[in-house]
Amino acid sequence: MSILIKNGLVANASEEFQADIYIEGEKIVAIGANLPHKAEKVIDASGKIVVPGGIDPHVHLDMPFMGTFSSDDYETGTRAALFGGTTMVIDFILQTQGDSLYNALRIWQQKSAGKAIGDYSYHMAVTDFNEQTAAEVVEMIEKEGITSFKTFMAYKGALMIDDGQMVQLMQVVKKHGGMVTVHATNGDMIDSLIAQNRAAGNRAPVYHYLSQPEVTEAEASARFTDMLFYTGCKGYIVHLTCEGALNAVREATKRNQQVNVETCIQYLVLDASLYEQDFDGAKWVMSPPLRQKKDQEALWAGINQGLVNVVATDHCPFTWEQKQMGKSDFAKIPNGHPAIEHRMELLFSEGVNKGRISLPKFVELSATNAAKKFGMYPKKGTIAIGADADICILDPNKKHTLSAKTHHMRTDYSAYEGFEVTGKVETVLLRGNVAIENEKCLLQPGFGQFVVRKAQ
Repeated sequence: MSILIKNGLVANASEEFQADIYIEGEKIVAIGANLPHKAEKVIDASGKIVVPGGIDPHVHLDMPFMGTFSSDDYETGTRAALFGGTTMVIDFILQTQGDSLYNALRIWQQKSAGKAIGDYSYHMAVTDFNEQTAAEVVEMIEKEGITSFKTFMAYKGALMIDDGQMVQLMQVVKKHGGMVTVHATNGDMIDSLIAQNRAAGNRAPVYHYLSQPEVTEAEASARFTDMLFYTGCKGYIVHLTCEGALNAVREATKRNQQVNVETCIQYLVLDASLYEQDFDGAKWVMSPPLRQKKDQEALWAGINQGLVNVVATDHCPFTWEQKQMGKSDFAKIPNGHPAIEHRMELLFSEGVNKGRISLPKFVELSATNAAKKFGMYPKKGTIAIGADADICILDPNKKHTLSAKTHHMRTDYSAYEGFEVTGKVETVLLRGNVAIENEKCLLQPGFGQFVVRKAQ
């Protein structure tokens, strides 16, 4: 099918300009003013902003965790993402300790095949590093197009690897052009604080927050940057939340080191005061937890200083019934919250519309940097001739209110209930096909494709 998008304000990570976009099949074919092309479908984008489809590089779909599974699967999760302008996600495969990476890959392929509506890729979480794992890491990069490897400095006995294993993994990944990503919190310290609080009878959700103070993240972030510096490996800190952790990255730049940093939309717009609502605070129990207002200020500043490169979601939703598993013990509340649908609209509303960031910076944070850092650019993450026609058309002035009554995520509460947003995603294209139009999803499960990523 051919599509002509006319009269929009087109924004990329480096510029914004008035232009038409002509699409044939899955690709962008022409960009320019007053294009003469005839098309089967014409979309008038007058008064609208046209940006690359979003890439959310941190989601957990149908993930086993704490005795249950995250409530969005590949169908519901990628559909909700599309409604919010995100055309591609990167999910996390979790290696089971004592098992192989390939067995984990097969499990996640079964979860996604025939279900995904939007495009997707995987990070491989390495939870048991040994000689066999090292050999499989090389195969993941060279044969499977999976070039990023997630590590955990917390969750001992389930996901955590020690510093020795971390360094060995970095050495292998560096040699073959991949990247090591990290959940950077001090697991031993957190486990000790959780045990102390439980022993003292402190069971409310606020103690989840108090058991993960800022220092646990700042210390682990600094330790990770030191290991990266020693090995020369490319690294990426996921869901960085606070000023202390950002300062660890800032210190690393003093030795001319580059560390890639992701924060998540919740850490830019929500804060720890939400934990003071008795058990209702369970809606925002996630790891790391929400932080203070001063941390929001630090993150917005870090974005404009170039220290924070990507805004993701860590989308890991649960129903309110699932959250009740921790009714009498904060340590049993499933960690995570629903956000995959709201990331781009919230970032636009709170960032661009409030003057915190420019429109090109919005594109950089929501799409382009993830595409570049994870080996998909310029196929993804930009509006350019030859790129996949993944496009989001946004009305910058349209006000609407976020609510569980209207969102498309498979959970019965909203972490952003009643939040008024200025800027509405109206039309979304995925590989030249209209995905979202007139509040409807026009694509079917199985349309989403696995995106092979390049080593760098």
